[in-house]
Amino acid sequence: MTPMNPPDRIDQDACYRALCSHDARFDGQFFTAVTSTGIYCRPVCRVRTPRRENCRFFEHAAQAEHAGFRPCLRCRPELAPLDRHWSREDASTILAQQATLWLDDPQHWLDADGNMGERLATRLGVSDRHLRRVFEERLGVSPLQYLLTRKLLTAKQLLADTDLPVTQIALASGFGSVRRFNAAFLEHYRLNPTQLRRESSARSRDKGQGTTVRLGYRPPYDVAATLGFFRQRLIEGVAFVDDKLRLGQTLRMDIGGRSHRGWLLAEFDEERSQLVLHVSDELREVLPQVIHRLRAALDLDADPASINAVLHGAFPAGDGLRVPGALDGFELAVRAVLGQQITVAAARTLAQRLVNRFGEPMVTPFAQLTRLFPAPAVLAQAGGDALGELGIVKQRQAAIVALARGVAEQGLVLNGSADVPATITALKALPGIGDWTAQYIAMRALRWPDAFPAGDVALHKVMGVQALKHPTREAEAASLAWKPWRSYAVVRAWSAGHVTHTGAST
Repeated sequence: MTPMNPPDRIDQDACYRALCSHDARFDGQFFTAVTSTGIYCRPVCRVRTPRRENCRFFEHAAQAEHAGFRPCLRCRPELAPLDRHWSREDASTILAQQATLWLDDPQHWLDADGNMGERLATRLGVSDRHLRRVFEERLGVSPLQYLLTRKLLTAKQLLADTDLPVTQIALASGFGSVRRFNAAFLEHYRLNPTQLRRESSARSRDKGQGTTVRLGYRPPYDVAATLGFFRQRLIEGVAFVDDKLRLGQTLRMDIGGRSHRGWLLAEFDEERSQLVLHVSDELREVLPQVIHRLRAALDLDADPASINAVLHGAFPAGDGLRVPGALDGFELAVRAVLGQQITVAAARTLAQRLVNRFGEPMVTPFAQLTRLFPAPAVLAQAGGDALGELGIVKQRQAAIVALARGVAEQGLVLNGSADVPATITALKALPGIGDWTAQYIAMRALRWPDAFPAGDVALHKVMGVQALKHPTREAEAASLAWKPWRSYAVVRAWSAGHVTHTGAST
């Protein structure tokens, strides 16, 4: 695996060759800073390629901004997929990975107490000083500098792509006040927010289609396979996938004590390696969080080159496959419980009944989107008789209620910023949730790239261990060759086996 190296270790000549190719596979893996202009760009930028002696290369936008460079207004670095290197050996790299994952999540950005670094260090079980030292060594910037770049680039995207008021953009991007936002923006970009908005392209806002933004990803991406996965499992009224390769879904987001309800529509622009996202007006206040969730749900930040270097030999036909995630981790977890040991179709039927009985109706511009998935607080109060009437057996009833109470009352986190080992342990402590379900939730909701449901019977068949005395043990041992990308190996194995039966049903 390629480590998350500090800027002085990056291969500058290799980056320049990649820059000359404008290959989207390198998007987000490095940024080019041009000394003659003071601007940094993505490797896909279509401006005239600068001379080699005028180029400096950085792995992270925060490094380029820390060195005094401003983001390009043409290629827009905020659209690049995030860098996701993974390690299972180097402790400093693992710590930096966990920290950046947490800092990338907009729900953690607003820190009124001003102790973000201390809170993050405490969560990771290290001192604030040690965390800063690791960041300086691995990334060349401090945690707060990294965070400030993420917030500023998010604000830059909202300024360019939406007509949100500057005050609202400042708050949505995690700044405690407009004054602090304006000062940070002017210091880093040498423009005030209003000036940048005038220089950016016109905002896209079609009547009835909400706010539109673009998100980048690295090819290859098997769009048909990803949307096919969602199509096979969609709940009518909650989501749809149409023949135009568009995904639509209703969404509830509970943030800062407020509940935001709306819809989104995502369509792929494969020629540009981008996703076009339309978000309803009701979700505009939490647009950064919506973007973050969708990037995770569609696995837009995956690095196919690193994954394929490990898995291509075993799964040569799966280079473009991604791990489908979820916009709502609670929904995914409930559906994982419903899908235990039954077919995809049967699990979908049970989920449909659950939504019809407990889901909240809503009005959208799309006839296919009419309901929200039930909230945790609602299912936490659901009685056994009500769930039993839907055809859900007692063991699953207890698991769903316990899961809902864990999220609604005990703060169980089911997204990519969760502590994966601790969350898996907490899930397995709930009634009716075993290792398979916990690993499946880790793979799709927690976005853990190395999850592996070793007891999956479909995996046993594809791996050729189903006839052995201890197939689960044998599958686990054989999967070690796929670390740290076993979640991707699972998806490729299921695809190769055309799985539609038990063990892979949710």
